[in-house]
Amino acid sequence: MWLGTRELPLRPDGLGVATPTPEEFINRQLWTTDVLAPPTGEAFESTLTTPPPDAVLARSTWREECPISPDELTYGTVSFYGFDGLSHTGEFLMHRDVAESIVEIFETLHNIRFPIEEMRVTTSADLEAARTGDDNNTSSFVCRTSVNSSNWSRHAFGGAIDINPFHNPYVLGDLVLPELASAYIDRSDVRPGMITPEVVEQFAEIGFGW
Repeated sequence: MWLGTRELPLRPDGLGVATPTPEEFINRQLWTTDVLAPPTGEAFESTLTTPPPDAVLARSTWREECPISPDELTYGTVSFYGFDGLSHTGEFLMHRDVAESIVEIFETLHNIRFPIEEMRVTTSADLEAARTGDDNNTSSFVCRTSVNSSNWSRHAFGGAIDINPFHNPYVLGDLVLPELASAYIDRSDVRPGMITPEVVEQFAEIGFGW
């Protein structure tokens, strides 16, 4: 019930201070709240739309100064299984050149019933939200700079994707993002939702690294 409400103390760079993972998140398996209508059956379903619908672009982080034009983006929807064991529909914005390959990977994840907690287009409100360190949204395009840099992130080009970022956190020195995800730094303690070497290989085949 406290998700997104407990603001963290901030570091000098404005990011949150890494904080020990709450006990209830050491093996995080929250159920999915549907944003889009769920699939009609158990079979994998997907759609791709290039360029994205205006309504989708309007609720995303895209703006005129972004390093990519709307015509270079694709809006996709895919089926995924949640930690609740149910099939849901997720959405993403991605560079049009890799969108089809990303759908193929999500079909593989669907077939092995890899659990995903949440998958929706990142909004400007998400970027402006207070640092609570407990988010877990699977997403790709985000018009922002890299962490602690003035250069555009790969996310700003639609060329990167975060899958269950709480289960698969960004770590650099004492920086952990999301800030409450320290329990997942130990990659030898494999729990549901964590990216495994097999999944990394799937992304490597289309030129993605981690």
